[in-house]
Amino acid sequence: MSLATSTEKTVLIVGIRFRPAGRIYYFDPQEQTFNTGQYVIVETVRGIEAGRVVIAPKKIAENDLSDPLKPVLRLATEDELRMMLSFKSKEKEALMRCAERVQQHSLPMKLVESEYTFDGSRLTFYFTADERVDFRALVRDLAATFRTRIELRQIGARDQAKLQGGIGICGKTLCCSSWIKEFGIVSIKMAKEQGLPLNPSKISGVCGRLLCCLSYENDNYVQAKRQMPQIGAMLTTPSGIGKVVSVNVPQNSVEVMLESGVTIQVPVDEEKAQKSCGSGGACGSSKGGGCGSGGCGSGGCGSCGSGGACSSSGKSTGCGSCGINKK
Repeated sequence: MSLATSTEKTVLIVGIRFRPAGRIYYFDPQEQTFNTGQYVIVETVRGIEAGRVVIAPKKIAENDLSDPLKPVLRLATEDELRMMLSFKSKEKEALMRCAERVQQHSLPMKLVESEYTFDGSRLTFYFTADERVDFRALVRDLAATFRTRIELRQIGARDQAKLQGGIGICGKTLCCSSWIKEFGIVSIKMAKEQGLPLNPSKISGVCGRLLCCLSYENDNYVQAKRQMPQIGAMLTTPSGIGKVVSVNVPQNSVEVMLESGVTIQVPVDEEKAQKSCGSGGACGSSKGGGCGSGGCGSGGCGSCGSGGACSSSGKSTGCGSCGINKK
């Protein structure tokens, strides 16, 4: 194993991010030294762009790369940074002017955001729509207005929330706009697994889709439920025999309906102790030594498992957890 690791081919990469909380892309640093936080000019499939270094140059296994590395051309100069800020300040105005053109062309689309490249060579408009939109005439109109290359990109509801940001129902900044790099799979089954109410207003985010946070603890819930009694199982409780009707993972307890119709909460630890003690014997027996085979009345009890209440009060040599004094 160590031989395979030592002979594995590695490559030097640097991690670049083009948007806040956006995906991190790997580039070839071309034997240049970069520090996190610096802006660099890189070659991408869409042309020359400026990005921010978020991972300093380091070596990774070549097998971890999905695509060939594009090169980092150079550090961004002060003039390029000033130019980037200048075009950044024009994006809101560009969005307003584009909205006017959309209205003139009567297109069924909702603009979300506009984005200039660092040198203004390309202007991208992001929009949402319920169906495909023929915007060829709009692109020609915008190209004549802004005199630069125009791109229109249709995005989904989650991408819209990521671009615009906002506050979630938890009162904190949206996860997608603050730290999530890629959207994972979220299903209604996760809400059911965690016992959440299947009310769209309770389990949906500002984007109208299922909350991303439903997936954060789902694996823990699944694993915890495997170690807990299943719904429908019959349990012997201190109050009698009952049927499990619900499971509460955060409180590590189950809800049991007794034969009388009364519902009680039973901690899983207590249920396990009751099951252990019930299969071995009664703590009050006078023969043996231990919870399952003996009693506190004679011999000694290592652990009663029933809270330390032993009914025997005969001759005793001591009990560790029953509270009967040695005589």
